Amino acid sequence: MDVLKKEEVYTIEDIYALPDGQRAELIDGKIYYMTPPNTKHQRLVHFFDREIGNYIQSHKGECEVFPAPFAVFLNKNDKNYVEPDISVICDKNKITDKGCNGAPDWGIEIVSSGSRKMDYYKKLFKYRTSEVREYWVVDPEKKVVTVYDFEKDNMEEYPFGIDIPVSIYEGFTIKVE
Repeated sequence: MDVLKKEEVYTIEDIYALPDGQRAELIDGKIYYMTPPNTKHQRLVHFFDREIGNYIQSHKGECEVFPAPFAVFLNKNDKNYVEPDISVICDKNKITDKGCNGAPDWGIEIVSSGSRKMDYYKKLFKYRTSEVREYWVVDPEKKVVTVYDFEKDNMEEYPFGIDIPVSIYEGFTIKVE
């Protein structure tokens, strides 16, 4: 007789119980461990943090930009916890001492060899269904940025080196080199 193996369902408590220094994300109750980012990845995180932060500050914007590690609790349940490389949050009521309760307005993920499937598939679906307004997947290996504008139900790919329009900010473009 075949017995179905019961798959363990994890919660945010399990994420907080991880050993110091161990980073992971939680999607639909499944833990996905994260490898430490490389230098190119960190340079891109810093670049986006600086570009977006400077734009918001110079336009006296209400939104805030948070680089990873920054906790985003996508849903009202305790089965989804992600750390986008960049989170832009415009609703101050979502921001707490622990992170962001609910979807950020704009999320950016920088692809690494170990995160490709997560960034292009699992997170894309979760972000879309949790009402993220805009999602960028930055692929340094392919030198392309895939932009998902969920409000307009649109997807565009842009090569590095050209101005990429930001949907949530009219007139704001970013050139990824």
